[in-house]
Amino acid sequence: MPSENLGLEVLGLCKAYEGIQAVDDVTLRARPGAILGLLGPNGAGKTTTIRVIMGILGADSGEVLYQGASLTPEDRRKFGYLPEERGLYQKPKLVETLVYLAELKGLSRAAATTAVGEHLERLGLADRAREPVSALSKGNQQKAQFIAAVVSDPDVIILDEPFTGLDPVNQQILKEIIEEQRARGKVILLSSHQLEQVERLCDEICLINAGQVVLEGSLDEVKRRYSTQRVDVTFRGEVPGGIDRWLEISGQNDNKVTGHLKGGMAESLQGLVALGQVEEFKLREPSLEEIFVAVVQGEQE
Repeated sequence: MPSENLGLEVLGLCKAYEGIQAVDDVTLRARPGAILGLLGPNGAGKTTTIRVIMGILGADSGEVLYQGASLTPEDRRKFGYLPEERGLYQKPKLVETLVYLAELKGLSRAAATTAVGEHLERLGLADRAREPVSALSKGNQQKAQFIAAVVSDPDVIILDEPFTGLDPVNQQILKEIIEEQRARGKVILLSSHQLEQVERLCDEICLINAGQVVLEGSLDEVKRRYSTQRVDVTFRGEVPGGIDRWLEISGQNDNKVTGHLKGGMAESLQGLVALGQVEEFKLREPSLEEIFVAVVQGEQE
């Protein structure tokens, strides 16, 4: 039954290769005006999921919906896709390649030329426009592929490892463009191992491990879920003895201790106060990387 929710949806997706289950009942939704981070360790099934969405692979079972109806080839003309592997034509000039790809997405020659020129200028490639793609550095080829993904003003943008090979300055430019697209109500699905960038950009995450969804939700909600037992405790004097009864210590700096509570919040706080003069006690928000490692390692145990 098609969902009434707008956006891009994957429902119960399964895909196997020679008996190996690469994707196993994956369900996710990328909604308009938000960025969904698709995360997971190597071989988790992220790229397979993306390739099924793009029609590069067929699913064994499950369904992909767009705007509440089954995804069609015509819908995919409204999609912009940056694959993990670089795949631009190498011999033609950069500007010719990008204009050609924009025309394939439905832009007129004039509109494509204007849009490509603007993106080349913004991403610092205007002076390389007449060079063949093969003459570009890996970083510049990555920027060129990003332009190819967004130049046609697609309604859905799917980015698989978009920051690969880019220096911090160019990563920032890409983030600004992605954020602008979100503000315009685009559906954005972003897969990346650079969790710091995901944490700064994404509104929601979907973590896949061994082909299955193991964690999903808004980034804020996921962080709250994993912050309940992680605390920073600062004492007025020296850290008292016996603290390990209440806290599994992961770090210490002078009179400040970081760790996980071994018991309930109220009970642990009372126990810590009884040991010494507590100056500050606060929940510590975990990073996305810490959550990623905790969930994946927990799944593997």
